[in-house]
Amino acid sequence: MRLRYLQAMGIQAWVLRQPVGEADSNAAPADEDELWRRLLDEIAHCTACDLHQTRTHTVPGTGDHHADWMLIGEGPGEQEDLKGEPFVGRAGKLLDEMIRALGYRREQVYITNAVKCRPPGNRDPKPEEVAACEPFLQRQIALVRPRIILAVGRIAAQALLRTKVPLARLRGKVHDYDGIPLIVIYHPAYLLRNPAAKRQAWEDLKFAWRVYQQRLQEADG
Repeated sequence: MRLRYLQAMGIQAWVLRQPVGEADSNAAPADEDELWRRLLDEIAHCTACDLHQTRTHTVPGTGDHHADWMLIGEGPGEQEDLKGEPFVGRAGKLLDEMIRALGYRREQVYITNAVKCRPPGNRDPKPEEVAACEPFLQRQIALVRPRIILAVGRIAAQALLRTKVPLARLRGKVHDYDGIPLIVIYHPAYLLRNPAAKRQAWEDLKFAWRVYQQRLQEADG
């Protein structure tokens, strides 16, 4: 079976693994549920930077709270601001195909952004805006406890790694975020503007998958 994402790249699909099963049905402990409720409430009422003045909705994140894979983008755009969910619209659909190429559905990973409110005009988030949201992101990572993080795009990668190194030099390497392997991938919006880069994006996904498998093997001892 070919994925639309791979078709768009002109690459024959190959199976990374058997499709994953349903998410674990075990309910989270009550105290963990409460931690999530508090976090989401704090994000919804945050006024730590000027972005709260122009937002329609905060965009905290979506997906499995116990996901192995955590994807972190830069910030909400117009459609995300209206809907309150990250990565919707054309870029979101392409990201969904990228997730499917890994053998998952959107609801089986956790997706969020470095900033939780839309920067006006979809401009890049300012450093102070990223800094204001950083405690929220750190708490999300601590709660999800992912086995691997995908930094989606330059802004997210530079924010998470605290660097100004260009994305081209960050790709294809295993970075460390508090003991969690972090892989830098292209933002789907970039891929929509530059379709020729989709082949490189596929290589990034295969690389991330190999890193994830190694992480599982290390965990199994």
